[in-house]
Amino acid sequence: MAHACTVSAKPLMGNDNLPTRAQVLDAAERIRGLVIETPLRRLRLGDHDVWLKCESLQTGGSFKLRGASNRLALLSEAERRAGVVAFSSGNHAQGVAIAARRLNIPATIVMPADAPAPKVAGTRAQGAEIVFYDRASEDRVAISRALAAERGAVVVPSFDDPHIISGQGTAGLELVAQCPESVRRIVICCGGGGLAAGVALAVPGAEIVVVEPEGWDDMRRSLELGRIVPVVADAPPTACDALQTPVVSPLTFGVLQARGATGVSVSEDDVRAAGRFAWKELDLMVEPGGSAALAAVLAGKVAPGPGTVVMVTGGNMDPATHAAWVA
Repeated sequence: MAHACTVSAKPLMGNDNLPTRAQVLDAAERIRGLVIETPLRRLRLGDHDVWLKCESLQTGGSFKLRGASNRLALLSEAERRAGVVAFSSGNHAQGVAIAARRLNIPATIVMPADAPAPKVAGTRAQGAEIVFYDRASEDRVAISRALAAERGAVVVPSFDDPHIISGQGTAGLELVAQCPESVRRIVICCGGGGLAAGVALAVPGAEIVVVEPEGWDDMRRSLELGRIVPVVADAPPTACDALQTPVVSPLTFGVLQARGATGVSVSEDDVRAAGRFAWKELDLMVEPGGSAALAAVLAGKVAPGPGTVVMVTGGNMDPATHAAWVA
């Protein structure tokens, strides 16, 4: 088993509401058997080995099942009977739907009308009810809260919840156990920052680098400015639907700021090149948002070095769309 290096983490801003590494360890025990251990693959880049944590191969096609399973397992019997409501463009939707089906919990998912068809189909196949909304003109959070209030259900956010963050962090515990060298840097795709925050807690000695699409890099800008700033109003279109989060959470930002995380952004061309590389060189189908971290390394925006792990976070993409994307 490899061990993380011994750089100490800064205290988490004195906020008792922020999740802790102990919660990540608890989550790992709680969801044992509910998620699979995803592979860690070696990739040689220049003079260094880079390790790819392939969460795109997790049940449901992304890391989201980890957080969803942890959050739903903590519901009371009364809460389970009332059901849950989640909002997502697809990967969190499928994670919640799978976890809810396994635990016999009614699930309603609020999804954008332009969500990728495979993500909609995968969510519906798990028995979840889908409520569509217009991403440009409607507020998914408001819709979810109204539905939950009407039904007495529990809202399960995609990242703004300590139990979701703790569940996602179990991927960090896994990669440390799998890696044959000390984990020094972890490069992570970032939407709301739930995975990045969870992994930052799980591996306190590693440098954390978050990667977002250009124009949607609000976590990077927030970390640089020392305060949360939203995505700009005229953000450009991006194929990375899984990373289109308008504003990050005080929880995820608080953890990442305390850990001294940094961020970079990648272009659409960078992302497409990474998806093509993953398919042709690694035989991995990776959706655009799931390949952002790999894109940053391949494009030279994060230098590969000893003990670098890159998280490949999602693989939910229609085969025909994927074929055109990587052509």
